[in-house]
Amino acid sequence: MITIGRLADFAGVTTKAVRHYHERGLLAEPERDSSGYRRYTAQDAVDLVKIRTLAEAGVPLARVKDLLDADPAALAAAIAEIDRDVRHRITQLRRTRDQLAQLRGGNRLFVAPAVADFLDELRDIGVSERQIQLERDGWILLQTASPEDAACWLDEKHELLAIPEFRALYLEHDEAFHWSPDDARLPALAERTRTWFANYHSRSETRPVQKPAIARLVAQSQPGASSPAWDRLVELMRG
Repeated sequence: MITIGRLADFAGVTTKAVRHYHERGLLAEPERDSSGYRRYTAQDAVDLVKIRTLAEAGVPLARVKDLLDADPAALAAAIAEIDRDVRHRITQLRRTRDQLAQLRGGNRLFVAPAVADFLDELRDIGVSERQIQLERDGWILLQTASPEDAACWLDEKHELLAIPEFRALYLEHDEAFHWSPDDARLPALAERTRTWFANYHSRSETRPVQKPAIARLVAQSQPGASSPAWDRLVELMRG
């Protein structure tokens, strides 16, 4: 006859686990001796090792009792079913790990690889993270609803960034976000922008839009997509 502490040590579990198995009805709770201590037998030790083995194998405690009493055929069938569940959970966990790895890679979880490359290109030329996030959110909407339009516009964006004049305008517009609406540089920036686009013929603006509704949605203001200086810049360009 052994105490609960020695039983737990023998089976490689804690006394707390033994008491929990008592509460769940998995391990019979022996009577207490005259000193008030529980005394366990060799059979209790065997049963506890079986319970621990099944639990460590991933068998839910709710099923352990049935498996302890099952015949070999029923046990094999139950273990096969549990194994399928475990393999399914492993697949889900691997998928989650892949997503976490993509999250560590920044925007690549949310947008297509080509768009992520474009955002990296913006970062390389010095575009602010604020502007990159605005670009990303717009591409998320567009590529989800209209991949055809997104592909066309992305090709043109790459071509535009290769043009020094456009790249300089883009960077100055990005910087102007934080300017005062009374900044003396705004009228000149508006004039240069208006002149440049007057001489540029956009393929994406002349082709039929596959999904006009989503195109309008992308064009609408996003949180953080405006500032007093940008609003003033728009007024100057329209004027």
